[in-house]
Amino acid sequence: MSTRFRKERHSITDLLIHLVCVTKYRRPVFTAKSLALIEESFREVAQKMDFQILEFNGETDHIHVLIEYPPKLSISGIVNALKGVSSRRYGQAGHPKPYNKDALWSPSYFASSVGGAPIEILKQYIKEQEKPS
Repeated sequence: MSTRFRKERHSITDLLIHLVCVTKYRRPVFTAKSLALIEESFREVAQKMDFQILEFNGETDHIHVLIEYPPKLSISGIVNALKGVSSRRYGQAGHPKPYNKDALWSPSYFASSVGGAPIEILKQYIKEQEKPS
């Protein structure tokens, strides 16, 4: 997990998501070599867009990524950039896409915020704030 906060001109944040992307039709097309290419593509996108890939791994039909990102970026924008660039590079490298179609990725994805205090602790903290008289 992130041990440092992201400090920018007008914000201090600790935004982390667990992202899961699956191949089109959940086809098992990834090898160790093609996963390395996907990870490299993801890291290049992250550097250009100013977010961080904290962890990356995958199986034959999906990948898991832990991402730290700034508040100026949307999760959907991050996902679209990651999928678009990696799919293009994957095809350019001659790796097979599902059913030899143009798309590598399913259009859907899973993203979940991670880290920080549990919801019940946050609710209690907010409830206990002193209201002005």
